[in-house]
Amino acid sequence: MIASGNTKETDMKLLLATHSVSKSVSSKPILQDISLKIYEGQILTLIGPNGAGKTTLIRIILGILKSDTGSIYLRPDLRIGYMPQTLRIDSILPITVDRFLKLAQPTRSGDMGALQDRLEISHLNEEQISSLSGGEMQRVLLARALLRNPHLLILDEPAQGVDISGQSKLYDLINEIRAEKGCGILMISHDLHLVMSSTNEVICLNRHVCCHGKPEDVSSDPAFLELFGASVSPNLAIYAHRHNHEHEITEKIKPSS
Repeated sequence: MIASGNTKETDMKLLLATHSVSKSVSSKPILQDISLKIYEGQILTLIGPNGAGKTTLIRIILGILKSDTGSIYLRPDLRIGYMPQTLRIDSILPITVDRFLKLAQPTRSGDMGALQDRLEISHLNEEQISSLSGGEMQRVLLARALLRNPHLLILDEPAQGVDISGQSKLYDLINEIRAEKGCGILMISHDLHLVMSSTNEVICLNRHVCCHGKPEDVSSDPAFLELFGASVSPNLAIYAHRHNHEHEITEKIKPSS
C-alpha cells in the first residue's frame, strides 16, 4: 500500500518511508520486513548480493510491483527521477538521444542543454539510443532522471557499464547534484569502496536488512565484517559478500565492465 499523505509522518524533510514491506513470489520470500527512511539531502545506498531483493524493493517503491504486506509513505507532491539499471531499446526502433530526452522534458530546452553539457553527452544528440555504449547510456539515463527536477532520485546501479576511471567521476557528480539541489538519493550499488565514501547511510540487504548505519559505523560493525570480511583492493569495484546466517549465501560480485 502506498500512502501519499500518512499523518503519522510529520517531518516534511522526510521524502520516503517504507514500513515492514514484505514480498514473496511463488511462496519464495523476496523481501522480509523492510523498513527505511530517506530525507532531503541524504544519500542512502542499498548493497547486497544478486537476488537480495534490492531492485524488487525499488519497484515496489515506484509502484511497479505491489508488496504483500507493509506500507510506503511518499511525501505529498513528491517528484521522483528514476534511473533504471538498464534500458534495452531495439535497433529497429529509431529514436535519437535528443528525442529520448525531450520525451521526458518536452519544454525548457535550455535546462536540457545545460544538463547535457554537464554530463558530457551533448555530442550524442543525433546518435541512436540503440547505438550507445554502456557508459554513454548510463549518462543519458541519468540526464533523463534529472530532467524531472526530482525531490528524490532513485538510481539502480548508476555505474553499470561505466569503466573504472569514470565511476569515481560519476559518483562525484551525483554527490554534487545532491548538494546543489538538496534532493534525496536512493541508490543501489555494487561498488562498495565508492559507496562507503559517497553515501550518508548504507543498508545491506539480503531479503531482510542484515545491517545498516553510517558508512564509518557499518564498516566496523561485527555484522558487516562477517559479511565483507575477505578484504580486496580498495582500488577495485569488487567485494566479497559472505552471508552465512539463515540464507547460507556466499557470493562474489564482479566489477562492472
